[in-house]
Amino acid sequence: MSDEEDGGSLYVLTAVLLTPAQFPAVLGDDFPEACAHLGVEPAADGYGLVLGQDEEGARWTVVVDDVSLVAAAIASWDCGMDYDLSPDERTIVASLAGWPLELTVSTAGVPEPHDPPQGADGTGRVPLAPPSAEVWGPVQRRLGADQIAREWADWRERVAEDGGAAAAAHPGLARALEEAAGYGRQAPPPGRVRSAFAGEGVRTLRADGPGWSLVARTGGPAFVLLDEEPGGVLSVPGAGEAGLPELSGLLAALDGVAARPA
Repeated sequence: MSDEEDGGSLYVLTAVLLTPAQFPAVLGDDFPEACAHLGVEPAADGYGLVLGQDEEGARWTVVVDDVSLVAAAIASWDCGMDYDLSPDERTIVASLAGWPLELTVSTAGVPEPHDPPQGADGTGRVPLAPPSAEVWGPVQRRLGADQIAREWADWRERVAEDGGAAAAAHPGLARALEEAAGYGRQAPPPGRVRSAFAGEGVRTLRADGPGWSLVARTGGPAFVLLDEEPGGVLSVPGAGEAGLPELSGLLAALDGVAARPA
C-alpha cells in the first residue's frame, strides 16, 4: 500500500487512531497532550496516524484528518481482511520522521527500517521513537495500565485471590483516587478519562493524572499505577470484595465524563 506525497511513496505498515476516546498511551495523559507531542492542534474529531516506510526504508508517521478512512482500515485488518489505506494528499496534516510505536514489521523489497536524518520532515525535531523499556516513567506507567485492560481476566483473578490488601493504606493510591474523583466534579481535558465497551452493561475505564493511571471496569475492581512505584500495581477491590465503599460511585462518575468511541 502506498500514499503519494511530493512524488514519493509511503508503504503503509499500520495505522492507529488519535482521538479523544482512543490514542496511543505513549503520546500523553490526554488527547491535547498527545497532539502536542506530534505538533498538531487537538481537533475535536481527531486524526489517524499512518506508519510506514518510504522507498529508501526510512520511517515516517503521517497524520491525516480522515479519521473514518483510518478507522475502516483498522477494522478491516482486525478482521483479517485486506484494505488499501491510501489517504488523499489533501487529508495530510503532517508528515513526521520516525515512529512513536515499536513495530516489528517492515516492507518487503525496501531497505531495513531506519530514521531519516534529523530535520528531514522540516520540523527540526529528533525523529519520533518508541519509549525505552529500561526505565520507568509516565509512558511506561500508562502502557502498564493499557496492558492490564487487555489482560483484565488475569488481573481480576489476582484481586479475587489476594483482596488487594497491600494497596489499602498507600498514600499514592489515596491521592490518585482523590484526583480521579475530582474529574467527576470538574471535567478534565479531553481523553484524560476514556470509556470502552467491555460487555453487556459493563465498561472499561481508563483515567490518567499527574503521576498516576487507573484502569477499572464498572462494577468491578480498579488498578492504579504510580510513577513513584516502578513496575508496581495497586489494586482496589470492587463491590462485594471488601473494597472501598465509594469505588462504585467513583467509577460511575468517571464513566459519566469519559470520552467514548464513536
